[in-house]
Amino acid sequence: MSESKLSTIGRTAKMTTIGAIKGTGDTAEALVAAARDLLLTALDGVAQVGVAAEKASAQIVSGAVQGAGEVGEDVLGVIRSTVHGTVKAASEAGADVGKTAVAATEASLKAAGAIGADASGAVKHAVTGAIEAADEIGEDAAKAVRNVLATSIKGAKDVIEQPFKK
Repeated sequence: MSESKLSTIGRTAKMTTIGAIKGTGDTAEALVAAARDLLLTALDGVAQVGVAAEKASAQIVSGAVQGAGEVGEDVLGVIRSTVHGTVKAASEAGADVGKTAVAATEASLKAAGAIGADASGAVKHAVTGAIEAADEIGEDAAKAVRNVLATSIKGAKDVIEQPFKK
């Protein structure tokens, strides 16, 4: 996948992911925080955060997946952490967490496919990351994210219906 296909925020997410992988002991925690911070920075000063959150979360996830693929990191773990971080940030910014979860999940599937990663694993990890974030946000967000993912993402319903373990 050509780097030129990534937006500025996508390239930033890619480099942040590579840095987190190379420089931290807890990559998952670092990626959740990085994805959250990138999305909040992208939305700073934006009047209409909804669509901006969806677009930016997709770009962040795409960049993170590409970065993980380049350095041989566990792409599925990166998907889970990055989707988690973008959904949490969407909530903090006042954006629709359900729509953001769908955008991030769709982007993770596309990015995973582009680097040859396991598509069913990408669905499982993206949905799990979104659900974990929504559960942390609150009951309303948890219900909304589960409902919208189940109806919007092929295979998400199977993940949601399994006993959920954190």
